[in-house]
Amino acid sequence: MTSFIGAQSAEAQQLRLSHQWSTADLRHQVAQMIADDLDAADVGLSIRIFPSASLFSATEQYQPVSRGQLDMTVYPLSYAGGQRPEFNLTLMPGLVRNHDHGARLNDSPFMERLEELMAEDDVMVLVHGYLAGGFAAKGECITRPEHMAGRNVRAAGRAFEQMLAAAGASISSMASSEIYNGMQTGVLDAVNTSSSSFVSFRLYEQVDCYTPAGDIALWFMYQPLLMNKSTFDGLSAEQQEVLLAAAAKAEEWYLEQAKLDDVRSVDVYRENGVQIAEMTVEDFEAWRTLAMESAYASFVDQVPNGQELLDMAFEVE
Repeated sequence: MTSFIGAQSAEAQQLRLSHQWSTADLRHQVAQMIADDLDAADVGLSIRIFPSASLFSATEQYQPVSRGQLDMTVYPLSYAGGQRPEFNLTLMPGLVRNHDHGARLNDSPFMERLEELMAEDDVMVLVHGYLAGGFAAKGECITRPEHMAGRNVRAAGRAFEQMLAAAGASISSMASSEIYNGMQTGVLDAVNTSSSSFVSFRLYEQVDCYTPAGDIALWFMYQPLLMNKSTFDGLSAEQQEVLLAAAAKAEEWYLEQAKLDDVRSVDVYRENGVQIAEMTVEDFEAWRTLAMESAYASFVDQVPNGQELLDMAFEVE
């Protein structure tokens, strides 16, 4: 279902923004904030939001933005890792330690290099954002690598798939929006995704145990709001100024809410009778050791200058 944001004047230029989430999701609300600010500014620019993968499928959206077929998207960048293998680094186990560390990465030479690659595809970042996540499962809880043996799991991103396969899991690849059905039909018995998706897709209805992001989080995924660069360049100076100001405001809010999402997800799962498990520092180190042997090693082996990119990321404390 599509939604019109604000009143549209006959002369206003309308941008189309697509994403895979429901209108209750944090990532939709980031887009909504920008749309509302554009309407309030009255600079002849508006946004029409297409939520719930109603315009493009969940994994498709980077290419339409790159080609100018879509103006904007809120998008997990690692979904485009097949086109740009460097983007897989934005979902690497243990690379981001916490939300503030992720924010520092967003303002670093590491991110500048990724933005250079996006610019080659005629894509630019309007809003940076990392979301944390964890595990959920039917049956026994997941806190350590040995708990994955024999599981059928959905992991977000190639690196996590490699790490979990090394732990003995069978991997089923699918978009976040397909997880509920996968759990319901028995295709999956474990899942790895963001705190926000754990709530917005009501996965608490299908699982017995939830291992959320805590003081230490293994799972962080870069999920920015992207825009076609040529479309942005074609806006008037006034429109660009308003859009950038709205994006800066939304980015600050996104970081605050991402932190709160982790806390809220625990409350929701506990209220729905789901057991809550916690990952210890020792658990985290066991996962990271496995990741270095599997996902990190594969990335460096397969991606030109992969070690250089990793070194740039590791330089950010």
